[in-house]
Amino acid sequence: MSNQNKAYIYALLAVLMWSTVASAFKIALLEISPGLTLFYASISASFILFVLLLLKKETQQINIKSLSKSLLPAFFNPFLYYLILFEAYSLLPAQIAQPLNYTWPIVLSIFSSIFYNEKIKIGAWLGFVISFIGVIIISWQNPSLAPLNSIGIFLAVGSSIIWSIYWILNLKDTRSNSLKLFMNFGIGSIYILIYLLIIDVSFNITMKGLLSCVYIGFFEMGITFFLWLKALSLSPQITKINNLVFLSPFLSLIFISYILKENIQTLSILGLIVIVLGIIIQKLIKN
Repeated sequence: MSNQNKAYIYALLAVLMWSTVASAFKIALLEISPGLTLFYASISASFILFVLLLLKKETQQINIKSLSKSLLPAFFNPFLYYLILFEAYSLLPAQIAQPLNYTWPIVLSIFSSIFYNEKIKIGAWLGFVISFIGVIIISWQNPSLAPLNSIGIFLAVGSSIIWSIYWILNLKDTRSNSLKLFMNFGIGSIYILIYLLIIDVSFNITMKGLLSCVYIGFFEMGITFFLWLKALSLSPQITKINNLVFLSPFLSLIFISYILKENIQTLSILGLIVIVLGIIIQKLIKN
């Protein structure tokens, strides 16, 4: 089997796993609060990421210096990003929250231009406008759904800003990706624990909620990332692999329909198509 075919297998496995997590988010959030969901998911992610570090023989890189480098990134991801995202999912149907969160590539493109003092290209602005139209379509009041929570819409879109800030910080960090992820989730687990202690919540959790959190930690925050990196490392044509990520939000709607039994609305599909179209245009237009 060629390296390109192996890359496709790894990439498709990653895309498939990412496509299921929106449903897992909603299942967990029906059982426990966003804060508790993040706490148990982060601990699960820290565990599997440490196991992966052991397998890669990189545990010797865990030290005080590395810890200090993760203090700020860990605040943005997983702590702030997932806390906001999970709150959005708790307030919105999964078919609404998932595509709204998918605006992050456009925001990241604009942030990258700003932080690296580059002129924002026409493609980025055009893609942003088109994706914003997609957000409006999804946010349009649909009489067949319950009235949409405006705070949830704001949080779902706003989470893309937090993710973009984290990604900019991540680009400037020269440590290995596996080490950065482990340190971020380990420290992030401490941040979320402090947050939960401050707001004085009970740590009780149902078995269904716990299993959902473990699933999120393993397949949203941990293993999937390594599958994706493996695919990129094997592929001589990285663009073809990167394009597969566009399958994820559409597959996610299928899982949402069958697992959560949400009646997928035409506006949800149309809005997602417009958002993805904006992202593709932003990538295609170079100047």
